[in-house]
Order: sequence, then C-alpha cells, then structure tokens
Amino acid sequence: MVHEQRGLEAADATTECEVNFSDIPGRCDSMNENRIKLEVVTPEGAVFSDMVEELSGPGALGSLGILFNHAPLMTTMENGVLKYTQEGKKRKLAISGGFLEVKKNQILILAHTAELGEEIDRERAQRSLERAKERLAEKAAGLDVARAEAAMKRALSRLEAAKQ
Repeated sequence: MVHEQRGLEAADATTECEVNFSDIPGRCDSMNENRIKLEVVTPEGAVFSDMVEELSGPGALGSLGILFNHAPLMTTMENGVLKYTQEGKKRKLAISGGFLEVKKNQILILAHTAELGEEIDRERAQRSLERAKERLAEKAAGLDVARAEAAMKRALSRLEAAKQ
C-alpha cells in the first residue's frame, strides 16, 4: 500500500507501507480463519464445542451478536434461541438462561439447559407448549404463573430452534 505523508516538510513525499495482518495478535489474512470457538455447557455436560463464524442470541438486555475479535464481554442469557453460522451454514440451539463470556475469540456459554436444534423432539416440545398454555388458561389457585410462563417460553424456543 502507498500512503501519502502529509506535513509541512513532506507534502509531496510517498512511502511504501506493508502490513501483514497475521503479525497482529487476534488478526489473520484469510477470512476463512476469522472464526471463534463456541462452547455451550450445561450442568449435564458439554452440548457444543466447535469453531463458528458468528453467534447471535438472547442477552439479558436484548439481542446480542458476536463476531471475530469481539471485545471482552460477560452477560446473563435469557431463554431463547442461539443462532450461529458454522462453515457457512446457519444453525440453531435452544437455551434456557445462563451466562455468556467472550474473551480472546472464545465464547463460553454456561446454560441451565441447551439443545441443538436438529436434536429436538418437535412433538415433545409441542406437547410441553400445550401443557403450559393449558396451565395458564386454567388460572388454578396456587398456580406459579412465572414458572408456567417460563415453561411456555422454553417450549417456544425449542420449537423455533427445531426449525432449520
């Protein structure tokens, strides 16, 4: 690259400037290498651990998106669907709550529950949704409304993640 030097003494001078981005920590020349390590872990164990190009998901203060070289971040996660791109293919993962940490091109999600979209039993998720709706419609004495609403949101997230 040629950069013009601007200044009082050197208004017409030019110099060659070569930048090798692979020498800069966290940077690389190939767009194919601009990936981040995503790990999703639940109390039962690891659900996902691989390289991805991008991630979006339900943060506590709204939707968030993470790309290569994202600034360090720690936040809580809401029930919802994580969407990520892996080798150019869009994929989904249902989560219920937890924490997300980003540092040095690594994302760690500690979730209460997590299921890969392709592994979700859609019929079971649909039955869970119907049960939650029935509980809320009945308005029985002693009903824990927050718990019933959370169950409904989990079922909706599972159904959304199952759509590929």
